[in-house]
Amino acid sequence: MVDRPIRDWRGLTIPDPGTYVLDQAHKRIGFHAQHMMVSPVRGEFAEGHATIVIPEDPLRSEIWATISAASLTTHHPERDTHLTSPDFLDAARYPTLEFRSTGVGWVENNDALVMLARLRSNPLSRRGRPDAPLPPAARPSTKFLVQGELTIKNITRPLELRVEYGGARRDPYGRDIFGFSASAEFDRESYGLVWNVLLESGGFLVGKTVRIEIAGEAIHQTVPAG
Repeated sequence: MVDRPIRDWRGLTIPDPGTYVLDQAHKRIGFHAQHMMVSPVRGEFAEGHATIVIPEDPLRSEIWATISAASLTTHHPERDTHLTSPDFLDAARYPTLEFRSTGVGWVENNDALVMLARLRSNPLSRRGRPDAPLPPAARPSTKFLVQGELTIKNITRPLELRVEYGGARRDPYGRDIFGFSASAEFDRESYGLVWNVLLESGGFLVGKTVRIEIAGEAIHQTVPAG
């Protein structure tokens, strides 16, 4: 009997089918945007929840996520108040940001490029030492693309998440978990977040592009007996 919550899929060790939720103790929902066109301002949302349903075919997985707009922090109270005001997120009127997936794809390794890189890294195996072994084969890709829809202030736009799968295991508390990180970029003005200040030297105070950076673990939800 195997007591680990895993299975093999295309060379990867992946979680067993089931419903998983974002571990509140192991998550970060971060973002950053350019300030004065010279440096990034970073922040995060302290409150966020996600449910991930993984079927037999992991490429048919589904994701739903909700983020509390009022939980935004950049560790600067005055700026945080502005970002949650009607100039930006208007958290009092629109309390959540929502995401739902519409498709999942696996980013496979390009075998031709991988082979070329292996040959270039060991030229003696092609000249003078024809019997020399090649370097070890590349590991299976852990990269996925999650297509979905992000809703901010009741405006919904497509969003593509670039996901790095971290692995699956059973933690010391007997919970079945898997880890991941993800990133995406979007134009904040397409969600009605248009506040800005024109700089005398040219450009704007706040960049239009917002980068999302997420990392966390998800815990398998057991079905109560009965």
